[in-house]
Amino acid sequence: VGDSSVLTCPLEGSVTMLTWTTSPKAGGTCSLVYRADMNMTETNCSDNINLTFRPGLAPALEIQQVGIAQEGNYICNMVSTDGIFYTTYHLTVLAPPRPRLYCDEQGSPVCEAAAGKPPAQLSWVPESSCTAREKGHDNGTVTVLSRFTASNTSLANVTDVATCTVSHPAGNWSQSIAC
Repeated sequence: VGDSSVLTCPLEGSVTMLTWTTSPKAGGTCSLVYRADMNMTETNCSDNINLTFRPGLAPALEIQQVGIAQEGNYICNMVSTDGIFYTTYHLTVLAPPRPRLYCDEQGSPVCEAAAGKPPAQLSWVPESSCTAREKGHDNGTVTVLSRFTASNTSLANVTDVATCTVSHPAGNWSQSIAC
């Protein structure tokens, strides 16, 4: 989320016509069509989706500031002097969770990883007998919440500090707290 993504078509011969068709999971499809004979591009896509041509490089579709709604299929159809070529991409968008560690009203550590995609994995040191609860949101993100529960041999007898680790494909985070 928020980064740019560049998808390329194979560069085979001289481009006659190039069409990108997008089918995001949310919202409607859009297309970009480039015709070399008129040196013209037509599109019904949003302003953050552009077709780029750079000398010697394959034509590319650039998506600036990618959002979750843009996850889906992107198909390139290129007609050139060497034939017709298709390339299909499935764009998966990761949303890093917003981690937070705090003490609840009962004095127990609580770890939260808000609005991540996919859901984050939470773990405790020392080990806890807790299970994480997940809450899905309309935009496809998930908040994961875990309350630390000390076992007989962990926090109660050794220390009063608990450490939560949030693991996610977009990055990891760890913090300690004493309640």
